[in-house]
Amino acid sequence: MQFIIKTIFSAIIIATIATVSKKLPSFGAIIASLPLTSILAMIWLYQDTKDISKIIVLSNSIFLIIIPSLIFFIALPILLKKNLGFYSAMCYSTVIMLISYFLYLKILKFLHIDF
Repeated sequence: MQFIIKTIFSAIIIATIATVSKKLPSFGAIIASLPLTSILAMIWLYQDTKDISKIIVLSNSIFLIIIPSLIFFIALPILLKKNLGFYSAMCYSTVIMLISYFLYLKILKFLHIDF
């Protein structure tokens, strides 16, 4: 039952962002840029475990690993401006982001940074 509630709540947030963005793209971007997924994950994790140390680890890990995801938001508009097409640009941006994650994780490992 908890999984269903979590799924519905998360879907409502995503649908809200999509709906708001149709009329007010900037406001939709503000909502989307909020760390809602992370906040929800922390709430659900705390509700399930009541373990603050797990919240600390998750929060620190998110902070360390968020950098490669920003590459997606750099690549997508560049590819769209080159008239690549929406779905192709999304796919290429995702691949670029995944490569960025791979390289970033290698760098973290090289620097002996665990997340």
